[in-house]
Amino acid sequence: MRSLVAKAGPESGDRFGEFGGRYVPETLVAALDELESAYEDARKDAGFWEEFEVLLRDYVGRPTPLYRASRLGDAVGGTTVYLKREDLNHTGAHKINNALGQVLLARRMGKRRIIAETGAGQHGVATATVCALFGLDCVVYMGAEDVRRQALNVFRMELLGAEVRPVESGSRTLKDATNEAIRDWVTNVGDTHYIIGSVVGPAPYPRLVRDFQAVIGKEARQQILAAEGRLPAAVIACVGGGSNAMGIFHEFVPRAEVELVGVEAAGEGVGTGRHAASLSAGRPGVLHGCLSYLLQDDAGQVVEAHSISAGLDYPGVGPEHAYLMASGRARYESVTDAEALEAFGELARLEGIIPALESAHAIAYFLREGSCWRDVGPVVISLSGRGDKDVAQVAAMRAATG
Repeated sequence: MRSLVAKAGPESGDRFGEFGGRYVPETLVAALDELESAYEDARKDAGFWEEFEVLLRDYVGRPTPLYRASRLGDAVGGTTVYLKREDLNHTGAHKINNALGQVLLARRMGKRRIIAETGAGQHGVATATVCALFGLDCVVYMGAEDVRRQALNVFRMELLGAEVRPVESGSRTLKDATNEAIRDWVTNVGDTHYIIGSVVGPAPYPRLVRDFQAVIGKEARQQILAAEGRLPAAVIACVGGGSNAMGIFHEFVPRAEVELVGVEAAGEGVGTGRHAASLSAGRPGVLHGCLSYLLQDDAGQVVEAHSISAGLDYPGVGPEHAYLMASGRARYESVTDAEALEAFGELARLEGIIPALESAHAIAYFLREGSCWRDVGPVVISLSGRGDKDVAQVAAMRAATG
């Protein structure tokens, strides 16, 4: 195993303060070095960014709107609130931003086979989509429980030409899908690129994924200045691994007057142990190649996460989020399954927008606490994805409870 020593400063190469680094088998070191080198070259290549931006515009449909949700604001006493509509991207979520950027890197490195992990299925769909666009082989690992919960997205991936491999080990969710994807990558590292879907994993993934998702915050900043003539009082986003949150937070991190609030999945309640609130209730440890906060027992073994939302059902979090919490720059709250379910229906009724269950956690937090910004707003919420994929699950749950 290799651990890179932390360097000084909030972000220095492979680390965010003490968090991040590489904790990987030696067989992956060369692949990570290759990826880091390719990304550093691409960052300096205007042609790379031009192609990326053209595809974001013409294929993904960016910029996404910043929508003033007046009835949602009225529900908490008149707070001005805007939704950054990542649900309107092609494929229905923010995941396409990163998948597109990484597939361009894979092509740059000459990799013809792509693998990915997925929980809610949105990253898997995004990866299958970009592989179809560029004619690349695609294998997506997905926990068997998530395959059951997200049947629509499984069909979408297969329709796009991807092979979906259900994972039966462990809790049969996102953590286990990630484990299997890493095993595949170790075995096939020569011709395969692993498109990690969030700001997790060994360096350079957390920074690389954040940079591809940073378009969310760049657009949001320009849009809120145009709409309100000022920066927001707060930016709110759900956090599982944390890519949509880092994508919108990054532009505002240097602006101390903007409060950053990440919302984790409290599941059945943080006190019950049935949750996915790694920052709220976890401890520092190593998972999937980096040092961050994770859910673990007294012996340091990773414990199973739980969330109604497949995309938040992960026992760890991106290392930059751990740094933002430790430094006090962002705060992290949590929302239960029941609150998220209520918010899922409430946003539909108030605004005619059905959010992903992941995004419903951020909406739920605003419904609970949004009145505190009534006199200091506006607030911007990242609506990370749409809820088509969750409608059957929610309908079944409602039917089961009468």
